[in-house]
Amino acid sequence: MNTEPTPQPLVVAIDGPSGSGKSSTARGVARRLGLDFLDTGAMYRACAWEAARTGAETPEQIAAVVTAAELQVTTDPDDPRISINGTDVTREIRDPEVSATVSRVATVPEVRVDLVLRQQQIIGEATRGIVAEGRDITTVVAPHAPVRVLLVADPDARVARRQAELGEKVDTAQVTDQVIRRDRDDSTVATFTEAAEGVTVVDSTHLSLDEVVDRIVRLAEEAAR
Repeated sequence: MNTEPTPQPLVVAIDGPSGSGKSSTARGVARRLGLDFLDTGAMYRACAWEAARTGAETPEQIAAVVTAAELQVTTDPDDPRISINGTDVTREIRDPEVSATVSRVATVPEVRVDLVLRQQQIIGEATRGIVAEGRDITTVVAPHAPVRVLLVADPDARVARRQAELGEKVDTAQVTDQVIRRDRDDSTVATFTEAAEGVTVVDSTHLSLDEVVDRIVRLAEEAAR
């Protein structure tokens, strides 16, 4: 009789500030390892989009909109999509207007509780394993993940990356405000600037995307041995 335990699906948790390269890195790691991919920030962005659409402004109104919302998230790293209440908002949530307001939604405690539970459910149902990125992933959402990484970069690099991502939609001053202010606002309810015990820090400031992916893939391969 075989009494060896069944291997659990691999979970890779990636935390970090805005513009550190979390999404691109997590997608790259997921592709390399054949895992699912979860952008938890997209869930907050979708809720911010819905709050704006419905005119929810106070924390109580925002919490009511979010807790009642139907969120559908796909975890294919090659085509991650998100819908809220039946509307695909994958493209819309990247608009500067959403970036400028997402912290107002993400800092509502009831919203964080609701979305963390949804994120944990998605991670638990990922039978082939998953790479999850965002805020509080290594400490709250997936604190027991075998691979936990805090991805950091200096502020200038983070602003430059976000500017390249948004292109001409916003100027550098607006991007700087979004990146620095959002980190400041979100840090009041989430921990993503210092590594918790057992979390590996990877500084992406002077590394290419492939180099960052390589480092995390090596951590995953070591954890799987």
